[in-house]
Amino acid sequence: MLTPTNLLRIDRDVTFEPGIYFLPDGLHITASDLTVDGNGATLVGTGQEGRGISIIGQHGVTIRNVTLLNYRHGIYAAEACQLAIEHCAVHQTAELAANSAFLNIWRPVEQAYGGGILLHRVEDALLTGNDLQHQMNGLLAYHSRYLKLENNIANHCSGFGFYFHDTHASLVVDNCADFCCRYQPRAQEQGHMGADSAGFLLVAGSSNNVFQRNQARMCGDGFFLAGLSPDGKRRGCNDNLFEGNDGSYSPNNAFEATFSRGNTFWNNRANHSAYGFWLGFSSDNVIETNQIVSNRQAGLAVENGAGFIVRNNTIHSNGHGILMWSRHVPAFAAAAPANVTCADWLIERNDLELNGKAIRVAANQDHGVEPLHVAAAPHPRDHVIRKNTFRSNAVNVEVLDADNVVFEGNVV
Repeated sequence: MLTPTNLLRIDRDVTFEPGIYFLPDGLHITASDLTVDGNGATLVGTGQEGRGISIIGQHGVTIRNVTLLNYRHGIYAAEACQLAIEHCAVHQTAELAANSAFLNIWRPVEQAYGGGILLHRVEDALLTGNDLQHQMNGLLAYHSRYLKLENNIANHCSGFGFYFHDTHASLVVDNCADFCCRYQPRAQEQGHMGADSAGFLLVAGSSNNVFQRNQARMCGDGFFLAGLSPDGKRRGCNDNLFEGNDGSYSPNNAFEATFSRGNTFWNNRANHSAYGFWLGFSSDNVIETNQIVSNRQAGLAVENGAGFIVRNNTIHSNGHGILMWSRHVPAFAAAAPANVTCADWLIERNDLELNGKAIRVAANQDHGVEPLHVAAAPHPRDHVIRKNTFRSNAVNVEVLDADNVVFEGNVV
């Protein structure tokens, strides 16, 4: 067995002697095709600075059974492939003060927030059974692909449980990121609960990922896909699949996906939030067989969305069941010319019960509910509403300034 020492360089298989070790500068993996078994050892940094374990340019490295405390990033891997991180615990990494800043979700890797694990240009990695709770961020993945995340836990993070930045073709299964939330006070305002924290956050074009059976309850947003960069360019998070996840109890959105296309949301739970789904300026999304219940403002809210299929959902007891509208925003029109209005929807076989307004389609609205007195947006158009069941809603359908809305075979 090996006793870990500060700045240790590891180039072969090792098993650590159990114990607690002060390693302010961490240790480095300097060869490929090796396993580091922590054997329950704890590595402790200082001042939430530096990295606990670094893997740069290696392949075939496995790290398991080690605990890391008080670094900026507990485990850091860059330009690596065939990496495995198994049953590790990383806590107390660098964190912004509570009740302070609204988060910058677009930070480049050079300015990355602190977190348990940071991956940069990593391919073909397995992260399983890791405990990444009680810090700012659990996992930060930049410019990576072919990741597999399973059975990791990142509860009670004040930023992001799992963060994907330009990260693709990954499988995210049976992970938990509950209570990932923060608060930003604002002078003479109520302040913002959430401040862009999220259980699962995708930015910078993160696409072709699969999320199955994950939990992100009571987060700023449960699952958040941001497709418009601060410079006004569209970098959609496209063609992702969300199946069997739970993003409920958010003060904002259980699921948010903006300026993105081709995402599928199937059999998820989006309940007891301000909005179950907020999918503004997105296209060609499928929302099918989801449970969307008891959301304060709306179950499904979409501004200038095009080509949606909304099918076989349970939409009960929301302020609005389905809220779809148009709004003209010059900067957004330039970034997303295909989304000048809300168009070409198919809404079929949904169960809409006990909503304030089950379906509302309207032009030139603020948040879908208040008229705007600015440059008018084109009318919503070409929607088909068929074979839905309406029961005990205050209003079943309201259509304002919309063109070619077709009703077929609905049950009232």
